[in-house]
Amino acid sequence: MEQDKNHACEGQAITWHPAFVEAIKLELEDYRDVLEFLPEYQLTSEPLRIDCVIIKKEKNAVIRKNIAAIFREINLLEYKSPDDYVSVEDFYKVYSYACLYASFEKMPVTSITISFIESRYPKTLLAHLREVRKFTVEETSSGIYTVTGDIIPIQLINSRRLSAEENLWLRDLRCRLAPREMRRVLTEISRQGKGASVGAYLDAITRANKDILVEALNMTKTYPTMEEILREVGMVDKWEAIGKERKALDIAQKMISLGLPFETIVSATELDPEKVKAMYQ
Repeated sequence: MEQDKNHACEGQAITWHPAFVEAIKLELEDYRDVLEFLPEYQLTSEPLRIDCVIIKKEKNAVIRKNIAAIFREINLLEYKSPDDYVSVEDFYKVYSYACLYASFEKMPVTSITISFIESRYPKTLLAHLREVRKFTVEETSSGIYTVTGDIIPIQLINSRRLSAEENLWLRDLRCRLAPREMRRVLTEISRQGKGASVGAYLDAITRANKDILVEALNMTKTYPTMEEILREVGMVDKWEAIGKERKALDIAQKMISLGLPFETIVSATELDPEKVKAMYQ
């Protein structure tokens, strides 16, 4: 994994990778007794890290989950933030990590699988695997592309195309969620009582979608519970700040419609001048 994978989403620096680890744990929660999760797994004494390693604690355990259909004893996961993608170079880098893992741990490389997760269609990489490597690639489930022809089982996952019913957490770990999508995530976190354990996930999706957070909270019937959850994970101040900014933006819009001077609007609302300029457009 590159040293810095915090990508900007609509001008915000979002820490996506801890959120991804929480999302993958939520996706595979039914199998938490037979899986071990090792985030930011360091392969050597040098800074060579894979985003997440999932180890089957019971080798014969059957994981009946679409994103884990290829899982074997050791499973390496490489995640790309919403404004990033898996390149051909990334593929070979992570493939080399699998070989290193097998070498260091003195285990068969056939006991390892590789999964790449991104929120777009991996067109260039799939073309390379088909045309250059002559691998067979099949979309075995919506958004899940299984690669066969190599000794190591490989899959590419387009998280945006995953099923909302089966893969809510990975599917909605992104920017530009609709209010109903944000509401669905918040409601499910509330229903499952997961607020205390998914702080990084909540932080990422709310920072990436702050313009619709208040709207989504107002739409959900679990609003009081969600306020408690946000307070529990230390996010209530951010939520209140978002609400304050939205009110300031509404006021600024009304002042613009009244033809008031730009400097007056900035002074009255205390908004970033760049945000006020954008409203004129």
